[in-house]
Amino acid sequence: MNRPLLSDTIAAVATAPGSAGVGIVRISGPDALHIADTLFRGRAQPSSTPGGRFLYGQFVNAGGEVLDQGLCLVFHSPHSYTGEDVAELQSHGSPAVLAELLAAALGAGARAAGPGEFTLRAYLGGRMDLAQAEAVLNLVNSQTETARRQATLGLSGALSRRVGEVQGQVTRTLSALQAMLDYPDEGVPEEERAAPLQAAGAELQALIASGRAGRMATQGARLALIGRPNAGKSSLLNALVGFERSIVASSAGTTRDYLEAGLELGGLPIVLVDTAGLRDTTDEIEAAGVRQARQLARGADLVLYLEDASAPRETTEDLPGGTIRVQTKTDLEPLWHDPAALQVSAVTGAGLPELRRAVLETLLGDAGRQEVWLGSQRQQDAARRALEHIQAAQGLPDDLASYELEEALRSLSELTGRDAQEEVIDGVFRNFCVGK
Repeated sequence: MNRPLLSDTIAAVATAPGSAGVGIVRISGPDALHIADTLFRGRAQPSSTPGGRFLYGQFVNAGGEVLDQGLCLVFHSPHSYTGEDVAELQSHGSPAVLAELLAAALGAGARAAGPGEFTLRAYLGGRMDLAQAEAVLNLVNSQTETARRQATLGLSGALSRRVGEVQGQVTRTLSALQAMLDYPDEGVPEEERAAPLQAAGAELQALIASGRAGRMATQGARLALIGRPNAGKSSLLNALVGFERSIVASSAGTTRDYLEAGLELGGLPIVLVDTAGLRDTTDEIEAAGVRQARQLARGADLVLYLEDASAPRETTEDLPGGTIRVQTKTDLEPLWHDPAALQVSAVTGAGLPELRRAVLETLLGDAGRQEVWLGSQRQQDAARRALEHIQAAQGLPDDLASYELEEALRSLSELTGRDAQEEVIDGVFRNFCVGK
């Protein structure tokens, strides 16, 4: 993304496309309130109105034609989202009205905002750090309560504070090492080196472990149901989603292509994938479905391997790590019992609560009990690099250890954006929508 000039005034529609009761055109920059003066007719001008006030009136274009009536919300720098003067023109949410209102703002001297440029200005103006800016994007895209809660925590600065604690521990150790290089006769007790770095490393390891949970909270998890024909995969999918999404039949090989269904489980968005039954077959179409089922299992975040407890047990497939074994049809007379498997009946609902808990515990692990998760691959990469440098510093001579800790601090600063390279910053804001 070519970084636009930040000294000009920008405008964009800040609400989602489509018709709605209310729509907002946001204007930010040094001329925002003067531009609002030309578009708004009311009892007072936006530029002479104290910040945080609403004005009621009419919106007009350059020719004086009334476009709509509504509210103008005024913010004065630095007390706004971007830290600049801001006017938010709140009209009826007609796409035609918003298009005309935006065109009038652009005609009065504003420039069309780029993706995420309002939040970019907030970041560059010191209103938030890069981790908080990413939390804004996650909050906009959140589909579940878990995703919303994590994004809100990130926006509040909770992740930045945890990273700041790690930075403090590394900085104290680095300062002690550098002092010893300047005053070698003083010496640095080993505990002053080891304890802070061990604490910093443990905190980073916990954050890195949370990355999987953070990804699933924002992007969702894929859960593959596999097993032999008539193992109860389609019945279990229907029971978990709460309606008949998949066809259930007593004849083997009913499912030949995979079928997906979404649900929310403990605040996580889950995509259940019902696959073809695993067996040797000469039917070309069914064989393709079996191959696809095994491929889907390898690409899933978690696999449920189902076995029919009411039928003779057959040879078990080679299963991916972390697979949950499930014995189905436990409402019928069981012919065998696997103590390592969960016992479930899609007909009576027995065992379904235990299965849901097992799925969440397996997906989230210890991170499920943490308050703050890393929410992006960029954050995980920066945290991993910092941990590698901290671990490398332990046991090295003081001068080499100092170098490793300096690199660790650079990686930690990149995580919050305090020392991030321009392409890293651009990569974050490239994913934003226009208007945010």
